[in-house]
Amino acid sequence: MRNHAAVFLCLVVAAVKPVAADDVMRQGEYLFRAAGCANCHTDEKNKGAPLAGGRALETPFGTFYSPNITPDPETGIGRWSEADFVRALREGISPEGGHYYPAFPYASYTQLTDANLRAIRIYLFKQKPVRQANKPHELPWYLRSRASLRIWKMLFFNPGPFQPQPDRSAAWNRGAYLATAIAHCGECHTPRNFLGGFKESQRFAGNPDGADNAEAPNITPDKKTGIGKWSQGDLVEYLETGAMPDGDYAGDVMAEVIDNSLSHLTKDDRQAIAVYVMSLPSMESVAHERKPRQKKPKMKNDYE
Repeated sequence: MRNHAAVFLCLVVAAVKPVAADDVMRQGEYLFRAAGCANCHTDEKNKGAPLAGGRALETPFGTFYSPNITPDPETGIGRWSEADFVRALREGISPEGGHYYPAFPYASYTQLTDANLRAIRIYLFKQKPVRQANKPHELPWYLRSRASLRIWKMLFFNPGPFQPQPDRSAAWNRGAYLATAIAHCGECHTPRNFLGGFKESQRFAGNPDGADNAEAPNITPDKKTGIGKWSQGDLVEYLETGAMPDGDYAGDVMAEVIDNSLSHLTKDDRQAIAVYVMSLPSMESVAHERKPRQKKPKMKNDYE
């Protein structure tokens, strides 16, 4: 019991480590970046306003459009109470009581602590409000009713805050919290079944149908199809600069995640993620040939 309390205390302290304890706004901004909120909720391709939504997310189940999360009271989340915000991320339920599609990664965000959820909300409510209505999703007829999402949740959704493992180090627990909850790595890197639920037996083993229909690679320590030939230092470097040990660079969605999110984490947090990821069970997956990057590789200074 004493060990469990010690690990939990370390996790809580680590959760606020990058910011001053009394500076909730800075903590909220840090968590906002770590979660990559701007990546999905800003339609950069069409020069959309920050956080006003409208970015298309193509999936095997249809095209989802991210919502407006600015504090606009009419088209954004300006009228959401703290309880509304926490319920949305913890339970996947809107202020009106409707169920969100799991394209919104509440299956991961449910693990966030109450303090972290409140900090993110405080930061968001200080951003510029933008009046922009949400776009309707483009889905096949049999997925347009949200009533079926209640059944989906019963099958695949386990709500509740992250539970630290008392037999693991503080760094491992911090890394697990970052990777599985805040940065929600499994949302892209874990394959899904035909109902959209995670294939838990293949957690982090890669997903041929990742975000925007881009393949998300195997990030388990499998030496043949994963990152088993990488050192922990290689992974830390990759999370900061996108540089791979073979000289290639991150591309597609992952380049955006590194650019806008992971490169802004503290070195200790990137190290913690590496500790956790390298501890995952090695899992061989179907190998797919990686295409060379067409864009000029981003260099370390590009992220600073």
